[in-house]
Amino acid sequence: MTLRSFARYLPILDWGRQYDRTAFTGDIVAALIVTIMLIPQSLAYALLAGLPPEAGIYASIAPILLYAVFGTSRALAVGPVAVVSLMTAAAVGNIAATGTAGYAAAALTLALLSGLILLTLGLFRLGFIANFLSHPVIAGFITASGLLIAASQLRHLLGIQGEGNTLIEIATGLWPHLSEVNPVTLALGVSATAFLFWVRKGLKPLLRRAGLGPRMADLVAKTGPVLAIVVTTLLTWGLDLGAQGVAIVGEVPQSLPPLTLPSLRPELIRQLFVPALLISVIGFVESISVAQTLAAKKRQRINPDQELIGLGAANIGAAFTGGFPVTGGFSRSVVNYDAGAETPAAGAYTAAGLALAALFLTPLIHYLPKATLAATIIVAVLSLVDVSILRRAWGFSRADFAAVAVTILLTLTLGVEVGVTAGVATSVLVHLYKTSRPHIAVVGRVPGTEHFRNVRRHDVETQSHVLSLRVDESLYFPNARFLEDELMRYAADKPELSDVVLMFPAVNDIDLSALESLEAINTRLRDAGVRLHLSEVKGPVMDRLKRCHFLQELTGEVFLSQHAAICALERRAPAA
Repeated sequence: MTLRSFARYLPILDWGRQYDRTAFTGDIVAALIVTIMLIPQSLAYALLAGLPPEAGIYASIAPILLYAVFGTSRALAVGPVAVVSLMTAAAVGNIAATGTAGYAAAALTLALLSGLILLTLGLFRLGFIANFLSHPVIAGFITASGLLIAASQLRHLLGIQGEGNTLIEIATGLWPHLSEVNPVTLALGVSATAFLFWVRKGLKPLLRRAGLGPRMADLVAKTGPVLAIVVTTLLTWGLDLGAQGVAIVGEVPQSLPPLTLPSLRPELIRQLFVPALLISVIGFVESISVAQTLAAKKRQRINPDQELIGLGAANIGAAFTGGFPVTGGFSRSVVNYDAGAETPAAGAYTAAGLALAALFLTPLIHYLPKATLAATIIVAVLSLVDVSILRRAWGFSRADFAAVAVTILLTLTLGVEVGVTAGVATSVLVHLYKTSRPHIAVVGRVPGTEHFRNVRRHDVETQSHVLSLRVDESLYFPNARFLEDELMRYAADKPELSDVVLMFPAVNDIDLSALESLEAINTRLRDAGVRLHLSEVKGPVMDRLKRCHFLQELTGEVFLSQHAAICALERRAPAA
């Protein structure tokens, strides 16, 4: 195996040979900033996943290192993200109670399954499967998930009990405990939330007025959550707010990620396989969209299949080091890019920084209020909520609106797994419905030109003895009979008909069912004394037709262009 082919699976061999001091400087600066940002995020997302806070740090060390070796994006920052953490909590919560050893073990198994699924998809180059998740469905799912995540954190802001994986369950879980709201926790949580919202909008202009450059002001503003954590932790420690009922993180082990072994019980694997598949696809779609967006800015190339391998390796690493499912995060990746990351080595340096934090800084977060982490999550996920997608979808396509609305409604009411599954199913059904009724237009020649357009939209020339139909869709089993029925309906309205021309400029493929329909059309027209012709047939389609007897049995001809067909048929017009 040559170095080039080996580098296909180890991109580090490619960019590593060109690594220099300039790249090192950019990577180390980016790693420092991302590490500062990732510490509170990883703690918060572990809380969201229902796991101990250290699991968030563990899930951000080995996975980042493995992605640096196998991934192709120069700026993608891999680790826990909000949506995947929510899906983890929903999946594992159906199997074990939060805080139990069984819960943590199931999270490890979920990460392993996700990693193996991603790895398999990458090795067999099946990344196209993610295309079944349309953008409207993704937007609807993320919007609904953002609302669910924010709602699930209200209990931490209020300092009360509450459970649930759907909006209804969360609301009914909180309602009986509203009289138990802890005022100190509420004050801390609301203050932290308000501050973090202000940081997103107001800190950068303030720093610019103070003289910081635009890039530095932007980076400092994005690390604002660290200040909220420092201040609220000091307040909780100094005023002994834990004694007043404020829930705190508590003791966090000072250690590197432990070696863990996921459970391989067949029953557990069966229960987690579908959630793992959904997490894998959702995580990959989110990750690849971020990676490709950032790569395009520097004219770099992302290999989707290799990204699957990189993310698969990252999740497998999380499974054996005390973590939970991970993927590429949008906010961290943007910060990583803006901070000057040149290569995936920035991720490796970030992992080293997090390892040092796990060893030496964890005692400092003992008094960190869970309300502050909840505020961090709420502010982060509400930026993902885009209710306007409903209005845009309604104005552009009722079918897309249906997919978005179904996804949002079912995610909020029945949970993330049902929501995304229903969204995918709706998208596929809408696609099948659309393609089962392809647009078929009767066309005529624009006077004085060689162009042919729809007779309903343009003033065109037609011939009474010729029916020209343009098919605007590939032909396969769902729509083959529709073409047959439509053609015969149009033909019945032209008593002088002697020739039918099917224009195929948009037909990229024909399957066996469609071929049989074309044969039936040819036979029925022949019995009626009408010739069938084809025009503008694409090369690959023509190659397939030549492999059967259809062209030999065709009553008419195959023309290079519709203009050539009409010119030939005009000369053969039957005498009046």
